[in-house]
Amino acid sequence: MSDYLPIDLAASCNTDAKALGLERLPTTGLQAFLGIPFQISESNGAAAYIGFGPPPMGSGTITIAVEAAAHNIVFAHALLDTQIHEGDPPGRVVATYTFVYTDSVRVVSEIRERFEISVVPVAWGEHPFLAMPDQPDGLMDRFQGEWGQTGFRQTEARQAWPRDYYLWSWRNPRPETMIDHVEIAAVDTGQGASQARLIVAGITLGQVDEEPFRRTAGVPVMLTLPNKEDAAAPFALSVSVDRGVATFPFSLPEKTDDEFLQDTHAGWGEKQNTANSPSYVEIAATPSATVTIKKGDETLAAANWGELEKSGLVETERVRIEVVDTGRNWVHTTVLDDETGKPVPCRVHFRTPSGIPYAPHGHHAHVNSNLGTWHIDVGGDVRLGQVSYAYIDGKCQGWLPRGEVIVDVARGYEYEPLRERVSVQPGQRALELRLKRRENLNKERYFSGDTHVHFLSTQGSLTEAAAEDLDVVNLLLSQWGHLFTNSEEFTGRSSTAHDGETIVYASQENRQHLLGHLTLLGLKEPVMPWCSDGPSEAELGGNLETTLSYWADACHAQGGTVVIPHLPNPNAEPAALIATGRADSVEMLIHSPFFHLEYYRYLNGGYRLPLSGGTDKMDSGVPVGMYRTYAYIPPDEPFTYDNWCKALRSGNTFLSGGPMLRFTVDGKPIGSTLTLGNTGGTVEVEAVATSIFPIHSLEIVRGSHRPSQCEVVASTEDAKGVKELRVRAKVRIEDSTWLCARCAGPGYSAVKHHDSWQRGIMAHTSPVYLECGKREIFSPATMHYMLTLLDGSLQYIRNRAPQWKPGTVTHHHGEHDHMAFLERPFHEAIAAVHKKLHQHGIAH
Repeated sequence: MSDYLPIDLAASCNTDAKALGLERLPTTGLQAFLGIPFQISESNGAAAYIGFGPPPMGSGTITIAVEAAAHNIVFAHALLDTQIHEGDPPGRVVATYTFVYTDSVRVVSEIRERFEISVVPVAWGEHPFLAMPDQPDGLMDRFQGEWGQTGFRQTEARQAWPRDYYLWSWRNPRPETMIDHVEIAAVDTGQGASQARLIVAGITLGQVDEEPFRRTAGVPVMLTLPNKEDAAAPFALSVSVDRGVATFPFSLPEKTDDEFLQDTHAGWGEKQNTANSPSYVEIAATPSATVTIKKGDETLAAANWGELEKSGLVETERVRIEVVDTGRNWVHTTVLDDETGKPVPCRVHFRTPSGIPYAPHGHHAHVNSNLGTWHIDVGGDVRLGQVSYAYIDGKCQGWLPRGEVIVDVARGYEYEPLRERVSVQPGQRALELRLKRRENLNKERYFSGDTHVHFLSTQGSLTEAAAEDLDVVNLLLSQWGHLFTNSEEFTGRSSTAHDGETIVYASQENRQHLLGHLTLLGLKEPVMPWCSDGPSEAELGGNLETTLSYWADACHAQGGTVVIPHLPNPNAEPAALIATGRADSVEMLIHSPFFHLEYYRYLNGGYRLPLSGGTDKMDSGVPVGMYRTYAYIPPDEPFTYDNWCKALRSGNTFLSGGPMLRFTVDGKPIGSTLTLGNTGGTVEVEAVATSIFPIHSLEIVRGSHRPSQCEVVASTEDAKGVKELRVRAKVRIEDSTWLCARCAGPGYSAVKHHDSWQRGIMAHTSPVYLECGKREIFSPATMHYMLTLLDGSLQYIRNRAPQWKPGTVTHHHGEHDHMAFLERPFHEAIAAVHKKLHQHGIAH
């Protein structure tokens, strides 16, 4: 016997969709609505109905034979126009459905508008109280769709709307007794016509003892694929439920809960499992529903939901399906600073031992469905590999599973991350966690800042920075082709949190795809154009209107600070900026040998370049401040944005991607200049690296006469990794040079973070400069390298950069000779390099 048996209404139909003039002609034959089968009759090439109302519809009473027992009878029906007029309450009776048993007992149900039936199409917010749309709630397409739907796609879910009908289920109070027939009769509505226009398209008998429409909320279900080939394949699972709903499935961690707890990246995510197994999905369904699991287009398994709910586990040849719901509590969580006892901003992650996430309410368990988030869904959460974290002010609330819960909490690099098991008991409504501060760089007058952040709002930056224990965020306006971002954030002044501990300044990153990018900090007025010379920075077909040097000059004219981001690339005009002294700092944002060598190249050339750290945050896969600049502000100067920028320019800085670095040379701090005799001398170097992550190497490096090289002059290493390393040594200095401290993985290699850039855990100081007599640090090879870049830049401007025809445009600078304007900074830079060469007796 079928669980749902549709009745053939063909003999009772008295109208059809064409005769009624319906704009949409519904499909006929055997149809499934919410997984329930209905037989939709056909007449005149269109869906046939039992209709009530003015001609061509019928009137009176229509009798439909049943002659069967049933637990429910489900109707697919609709009103074609409303009987509720302005000021009327809902609930007007439009028909009666009378159920007549074989023993002549009659049960009458009134059919009321906005209760058992409603108009199709229905107005937004006017769904009926007791009837269901004929289409289910569902999911957006996971991997494709129209560009105009990009924002909606982030919702993942799609609300049910009726396509043709509403479904109403009558619950039989006497399921053991045969029903002989059903009588359908329209009711005079008193609205000027004798009857409402009502159609009945299908009737189905529910012969299983269940509510035909799902009433249970979703529960987590774990999917494990025993076949190694299925399990290891790139993630491509989907789950469908014919009489219910299923979320997108997501992969679960590869590591066990014990391995996760013992991992060295506590608070900082874990590797993303990109394979099919294990995975989980959330399902809500009726007991008779069928759950189908696919890998791509291939069906792996199907299971009955009622059996799965009852036993908790169904094992098929290719999928192990397990309900892993332990119950849940709505819990208020507070994270306290262990020292102050007060709530502390941080980011949090909650999960079951198997890795199923439970995000605080208002946050994402999976940011943008674990898809990319460039300029999409940025703010409020961050995803580090497998783990999505919620930024909170120290308090949050939401569902947590009963039983064992793993919490993962972090606050920047100066707090010990908390990754541990807790227990949530039935009835428990509160959870308290504590974070311990292990270091306080502010007390040492070092203040941290991210020089390079995109797409967040000012308030979002304040929130996230506080949770990352970051003092300064430089939020950068910019242009990306025809997209302009963060325009509304620019105020020309800093925005400070109410406690004075976090500062956000919205300024600019101006960009050109070949010549380079430039970060302009502390602008009071915009410096335009933001970008120039076509994609991906400027608009398609745009001209080369200006160069980085002019942007730098405009920034300096406002008292701002100029930073070359992600030195050296794009690798052209940074050479001009450095040669002419227009660069106040250079930024490193990944642990890259090339980036290091380029930095050392310019230091070896005699240029003094404070090092800064920035993230170039453009998505939710990067925590603000993951790479950060620690800048020293003297005790007699308050922490302000201007003072932080001044400290950055002064050179007493270090970049941190995790570790804290202290470094002195003969007791002098980072950024100092030590003067030695003409023959040099011996200096004592001391460096200390401390970290929440294991670090393996700490090195003191010295400049080299080879252009892009450095020499390790003192070091220590621990193969297993430790939380603290120290170096103290005597170093012989025979010529003017520089010294830096740096730390990272084994041999200064990269142990990677789990952010979307896979950055290395490392730290690097700005130099301490050592002068032997009046000799300056100098590398002829660096000079020739710079001249090559300057020549290439000029060649590009003259021969490749697009321009409008002379005489057809008035440029923003107002000069008559636009080409001379563009070339001028490069000629200045070439002259400056030649001067250095001549000072050292080298003709060029």
